[in-house]
Amino acid sequence: MSSSDRTCCGVVEEARIRAHNRRAQKPQPWIVLKFAVGLTLALIAYTSYVYVTFCRDMIVKNENALASPTMGIVFLVVFSFFLFIVLWSYFAVVTTPPGYPAHFLEKTVLEQPVHPLPQQPTTSDETRGISFELMTPAADLPSSHSIPMTPPAVPEPTKQDKVSQSTFYYQGSSTPGEAHIINVPADPESAHVPDPAPPLSHENVHDPSPDASSQIFARRPSTTPILVSEYRFCNKDKIIKPPRTHHCRACGTCVLKYDHHCPWVGHCVGAYNHKFFVNFVQWASILSFWMFATVLGLTIKSQSGSSAPAINPQHIVLLALTALFGLFCCLMFLTQVQLIMLNQTTVESLGFRTMQEREQDNLARMHHWYDCGAKKRTKQAWDKEWGRIGKEGNLWWLGSRRANWESVMGKNVWWWFLPVGHGLEDGMNFPTNPRFDKQGRWRRRREWPSDLR
Repeated sequence: MSSSDRTCCGVVEEARIRAHNRRAQKPQPWIVLKFAVGLTLALIAYTSYVYVTFCRDMIVKNENALASPTMGIVFLVVFSFFLFIVLWSYFAVVTTPPGYPAHFLEKTVLEQPVHPLPQQPTTSDETRGISFELMTPAADLPSSHSIPMTPPAVPEPTKQDKVSQSTFYYQGSSTPGEAHIINVPADPESAHVPDPAPPLSHENVHDPSPDASSQIFARRPSTTPILVSEYRFCNKDKIIKPPRTHHCRACGTCVLKYDHHCPWVGHCVGAYNHKFFVNFVQWASILSFWMFATVLGLTIKSQSGSSAPAINPQHIVLLALTALFGLFCCLMFLTQVQLIMLNQTTVESLGFRTMQEREQDNLARMHHWYDCGAKKRTKQAWDKEWGRIGKEGNLWWLGSRRANWESVMGKNVWWWFLPVGHGLEDGMNFPTNPRFDKQGRWRRRREWPSDLR
């Protein structure tokens, strides 16, 4: 232990890290996973009780009534319909497992040890467990499921390499404990590593020559063949993960087409319950906004008269709860719709966002902050060479937003709104974008099939 680690703060930090590692190695207790489900049901029960009382006062012409009996009956009927759909959707997403590949696949033992990735900064966000691969030249990949005993050595990066590696690309998912290889030989014909260029001096970093700029700051997607089985081995479950599968630390197992772990449903949102989750947040936002709008509207209207009744404190609580819950569900629904239409999971979208942020950093290095036109032209040149990051550069892009949507929500339009039916995916196999090679590496536009260029 170094002298700096012998301090009180060093000991406390070391204990915190050890405790975090112990928690990450085992799933959360059942009571912890399901606690938020009971809390959600209690919230729905309380708000429903207050709203039914609100409608009952109008129906029986109570002195606290804020409108006529007819309006009370209409409000109660509409509320009952929305509540039924919400409870139906919630029951579907809670009782439907997301899909666990450990139930379908046999455990596998790797014959050789896995060479770990370099240490990456960690984050407290469990959803983010992402590691970015070093971009290195590649040769032929071994066809067997064994991993080389001694991986090729990774050369010490130069300053030029550090600049050129500022745009990483990520298409898979990983967490600590999942096997990944770096610098594995791959197919030279599909490895897109530009030729080295002379380093730029500090004086001309913002005004490099066109040739130097195109080489140093070019878009450089990862050359890691993520569709090869060696790159999808989970050290915790001891299985070769199907594509788009991710190991959830909270549940302690791999999840098919992992989107995120949702405590409000007590488990993950994945391949088999993703549709039901979208249905739930869709109808929960509608129900919340209906309750909020009707109670708030009649309360404001009743206070405008000369003999205004006293405001019910429970109505204030109802307004606060429905506003917060409705806003949360609405934002979640809109986010899920956007991701589904792009055929991305929440974890995958973080990788695309990171690449976009790194490209913005490269553009800032290439051009002055006020030269927006030059930045736009450079971005268009990159898109012309490779395609757009989240679409043509998405391994799972199916060609259109409609196809992406139907893959999750199904072809039947009624299935888009009701918690019935299923999508077109089985969670184990996914069609890939023909703009990628067979090993899952993004190719330049000139290498795409002729009808897609």
